[in-house]
Amino acid sequence: MKQLTYTTHRSLEILIHTICWGLFFTFPLFFTQNSDGSIKWQEFIHHCIVPASLFVIFYLNYFLFTPHILFHGQTKRFIFVNSIVIAVMTIGLRYWNNLNCPPPPDDRPVPPVYIFYLRDLASLIFSAGLSVAICMSKRWSEAEAERREAVKSRTEAELKNLRNQLNPHFLLNTLNNIYALIAFDSEKAQQAVQELSKLLRYVLYDNQQMFVPLKKEIDFICNYIELMRIRVSARVNIQTQFNIKPQSQTPIAPLIFISLIENAFKHGISPVEPSFISITISEDNDKITCTIRNSNHPKTEADKSGSGIGLEQVKKRLELIYPESYKWDRHVSDDGKEYLSNITIYLNH
Repeated sequence: MKQLTYTTHRSLEILIHTICWGLFFTFPLFFTQNSDGSIKWQEFIHHCIVPASLFVIFYLNYFLFTPHILFHGQTKRFIFVNSIVIAVMTIGLRYWNNLNCPPPPDDRPVPPVYIFYLRDLASLIFSAGLSVAICMSKRWSEAEAERREAVKSRTEAELKNLRNQLNPHFLLNTLNNIYALIAFDSEKAQQAVQELSKLLRYVLYDNQQMFVPLKKEIDFICNYIELMRIRVSARVNIQTQFNIKPQSQTPIAPLIFISLIENAFKHGISPVEPSFISITISEDNDKITCTIRNSNHPKTEADKSGSGIGLEQVKKRLELIYPESYKWDRHVSDDGKEYLSNITIYLNH
């Protein structure tokens, strides 16, 4: 793919150069025609000498002087070589012109000879400067493309590493939940294993993609919540609301919200007090919002251990996938009874 892109850019570059120089060399045809439309070839060749000189100095700089001298830090040598070549070509143009141009009529004033030297010199310097400018622009563009490619590769590697960390973390938490069920309700444990198989299919296959349809991600979240319903007691009030388009294909990073939901079930449920968890995911034209509210209970030392790993991964993934295109608000309510986490992802930034 990279080779194909390079070939396409190279072909386009050759085409642009060919068209521009073709038009430049064709221009003398407009004032070297006879009245019958035939070409005064001797005059045409004479008028092509200046374009040919500009062509030579342009490509000497394009292929030789700029990449092999200037870009190697030899600025003084670059200026010296260009000065010699331009001086020789300026003198050569004047010599050619004196040999091939007929003398002007006696009554026609002749400009000072240095005017012609300055004109040819300025044209050659402009051609050389244009060549250098194009080379430098091309070099900057290539360097920028390489930088973007390096950033993309590094980002993909970091995301892959985060996914590899997230999968075991998620599975470990889920297996712990099933293990807790086995001790007191084997029937529920069997049901939980069935729900887990649905989650595994998504985690092992769909999670390998950069983005998945929002509907798929919602289905996964629903399966996870159903698994958690099996585990928790009737004292826990679980409410969900998904305001998305039917069969929404809006792309979203897989498992981007699951750590927040895990966190709500892990820390928002008390074994002795009534608890609640509210999960709302909404889709607008240009944003996706996930709002999670849960009861806030004092944390034990066991709760605190490792509690921030999943949330740190969420933050890293948001920074990598949606840089400057998301907002994450987390806080405890004023009365200390509710914890809120709200992520808004802006899709068109």
